[in-house]
Amino acid sequence: MSNKKVVFMGTPEFSVPILEAIAKSSYKISCVYTQMPKKSNRGLKVNISPIQKCAEKLKLIVKNPKNLNSDDEFEFIKKLNPDIVLVVAYGQLISKKFLNLSKEGFINIHASLLPKWRGAAPIQRSIMNSDVESGISIMKIDEGLDTGPVIKKVKIKIEESFTSEELSKKLSHISSELIVKILDEIFNKKLKFVKQNHQHATYAKKIRKEEAQIIWNESAKKILAKINGLNPNPGAWFVYKNTRYKIWKAKISKQTGPIGTIIDNKFTIGCGDKSLEVVEIQKEGKNKLQLKNFLMGLNFKKGDELK
Repeated sequence: MSNKKVVFMGTPEFSVPILEAIAKSSYKISCVYTQMPKKSNRGLKVNISPIQKCAEKLKLIVKNPKNLNSDDEFEFIKKLNPDIVLVVAYGQLISKKFLNLSKEGFINIHASLLPKWRGAAPIQRSIMNSDVESGISIMKIDEGLDTGPVIKKVKIKIEESFTSEELSKKLSHISSELIVKILDEIFNKKLKFVKQNHQHATYAKKIRKEEAQIIWNESAKKILAKINGLNPNPGAWFVYKNTRYKIWKAKISKQTGPIGTIIDNKFTIGCGDKSLEVVEIQKEGKNKLQLKNFLMGLNFKKGDELK
């Protein structure tokens, strides 16, 4: 299979183990597409994507156009004449005219069990929704948003303690172990494309910043799912004494008390159902702290209210 040419499109850390797995195989990576470098908050540093770092380390050709769907990029990929284009969390929609530039089409690794959680944030949404399972779907890209036929699904159980970062790493690892075999089977015509049942589709919209605020009248289970789903980005937060705090780790307590109120001397917080015991927390502008270290520098008392 060493004569087969692959174009890879990806951006975040999730995509890196998959690119590395292909690079170690007999497939030839003709080019790697990734999102443009982003400036840091203060504009002092330009941050290239994890995939660009990986591709440069592997001495691969890297392209990061602001707009993939331009005539220039169309002609560039056409000249490459790839046998397959593999897309893993690239971050740009691919227009219809591109989809015939590859002999085997554009194949996408999506981090959900399609047709559930189509869209931008399937890992976060599955955890925030308290789903009991997640997985990956390998599918052929068509004109819609994650609507194409699926050739492979792999399921895993979502533990209650999983953060989106932990689930992402597990799904990425599974994908990296499978991808070379999947490519072999695609080229050998051993895999069958199965249409999705569009009636069962749900959508994982991009996380909005305002969603990250903790709503204390929700159940402790739902709040914990939000904390885990938004870890590491953007982080679930509340306001106490006009200062914002992010909770990074917590566990459910059977204690009950007034909603949104500190109910004991361990900073346990009353919820709509049960309560939440904080494990790791971060004051705005400060470092993350384990609760015992956090409480040493905090002047609080039982009965204080949070927002």
